[in-house]
Amino acid sequence: MARKFGPILKLAAGHHGGEKSVLAQSANTHAVRNLAKVPADRLLSVMTKCVFNAGFNWKVIEAKWDGFEAAFEGFDPGRLAFFGDEMLDRLVSDERIVRNGQKIKASLENARFVAEVESKEGGFGKFLANWPAEDQTGLMDALNKRGARLGGATAQYFLRFAGWDAWIASSHVCTALVREGVLAKPAATSKGDLARLQAAINEYHADSGLPRAQISRLLALSVG
Repeated sequence: MARKFGPILKLAAGHHGGEKSVLAQSANTHAVRNLAKVPADRLLSVMTKCVFNAGFNWKVIEAKWDGFEAAFEGFDPGRLAFFGDEMLDRLVSDERIVRNGQKIKASLENARFVAEVESKEGGFGKFLANWPAEDQTGLMDALNKRGARLGGATAQYFLRFAGWDAWIASSHVCTALVREGVLAKPAATSKGDLARLQAAINEYHADSGLPRAQISRLLALSVG
């Protein structure tokens, strides 16, 4: 039997001021109308911010972001890929950014990844837009294999903030899915757990018609 989303929406509504209110609260404010047309430099900027946010205070990264934009020369992937090690040496001493060598190197590797997709696959935005919405786990796996430091939560946040209709396996989302019998523990890091989470969200989407990102938010809000 396919899973029904109505009871979860009802729980979330009960905690957050009714159905109309909770649907407004859970709307995906990062969604874009045509992801295929988003310039590659803006997608690489979002990707880099997510890489740097992982393990850092995001407010520090946000406060320095104008400096990141300047230091990374607007995140033009072809330009960054061309400079390579020369750019790495320059960036690790640039006081406008957080000077974490591993994350800077990963960001330049991601520039090469994005540039390659731009030149060989018709555009990075198109690559994301054409990936089936029901297979986020597959897209995450591709980002992890082809990019740098794009595993797990970093990939999930990148997809959400880039405008893709992405769920995020937060602790609250996973707690809700334990309650619903989808997961055995309030975490989803193994391939099996992620597959079960993906299947459940696909069923909730088919039942409700709501975007998967909003379903993810509503699952979190249903906890309390």
